[in-house]
Amino acid sequence: MVDTLKKQAEFTEMRPGVKAPAAETLLTPRFYTTDFDEMARMDLSPNEDELRAILAEFRADYNKTHFVRDEEFAQSWDHIDGDTRRLFVEFLERSCTAEFSGFLLYKELGRRLKNTKPLLAECFTLMSRDEARHAGFLNKAMSDFNLSLDLGFLTKSRKYTFFKPKYIFYATYLSEKIGYWRYITIYRHLEAHPECRIYPIFRFFKSWCQDENRHGDFFDAVMRAQPHVLTGWQSRLWCRFFLLSVFATMYCNDVQRADFYAALGLDAREYDKHVIQKTNETAGRVFPIVLNVDSPEFYERLETCTQTNAKLDAIVSSSVPGWLKSLQKLPLYASNGWQLAKLFLMKPINVSAQHGAVR
Repeated sequence: MVDTLKKQAEFTEMRPGVKAPAAETLLTPRFYTTDFDEMARMDLSPNEDELRAILAEFRADYNKTHFVRDEEFAQSWDHIDGDTRRLFVEFLERSCTAEFSGFLLYKELGRRLKNTKPLLAECFTLMSRDEARHAGFLNKAMSDFNLSLDLGFLTKSRKYTFFKPKYIFYATYLSEKIGYWRYITIYRHLEAHPECRIYPIFRFFKSWCQDENRHGDFFDAVMRAQPHVLTGWQSRLWCRFFLLSVFATMYCNDVQRADFYAALGLDAREYDKHVIQKTNETAGRVFPIVLNVDSPEFYERLETCTQTNAKLDAIVSSSVPGWLKSLQKLPLYASNGWQLAKLFLMKPINVSAQHGAVR
């Protein structure tokens, strides 16, 4: 009992067994809202057949019986302790929050579009079903470590970021596709190295990532139904912006938690480079441009950002007065801004000519 209390002491709890949500930062999962009326006015006819085919897949509900905990979960997990335990709980919390964010957005879109865009509405409603399963499964996994998230509290307390529909399409498409590559890469690695599978949730990642892939295909189809989202110089800039935002956020987060990936037998940097490469290639099937992630400069600048973030964390943890912390952070924020600006200005790769080619 004493050891368990010590393990729990490093987490702040809202009440016994309920973890206080992680502080919101630029790197934490965000909650979104959008212009529902604009979404309702969209013309889907240019790609309606593909959307209906995707809806049929959603209705099939291939993972209806997949997320069921088996006997392997029914044991003590106190042997996962120290930093590994802390980082694993953080992983579960971040993943649960991200999935729950998707559930809230998709559920609201399904409700708001029911009478005006029934095809879209049903797709969003069925995707919210998938995201709810994922979030619930992750939250139940946290209970194996004597913690859980109050998802109702998260719904009311988190700030919601407003994105116009086309920005929602870019962001959620990339979120779902990078989620696919993250999950399938971990699954394949642990399939080859079962001795590194420290917890049974990873056995579920193969089918899990197929949900992510289908969701990404849905947003791919929606964007193809809205040609203006993928054409013109402004669209190329926005595609570049969202690719960089997603890749930089993941890289900085994962390098900061390299010990968690090490516990799975993975090198966080090499894992992220693989996921970024594959997501970049996948995005090239719909986006007009992708980033030049093969350039050494790309990761050199991301590494500088991770080092700067470590300095920012040290400032936050220091005992100096708040006003001095703010002053000390300014040049570090400027440094990260400069590195990201240089990455944004790197010449992208034009892939629009390859669309429709067999690859």
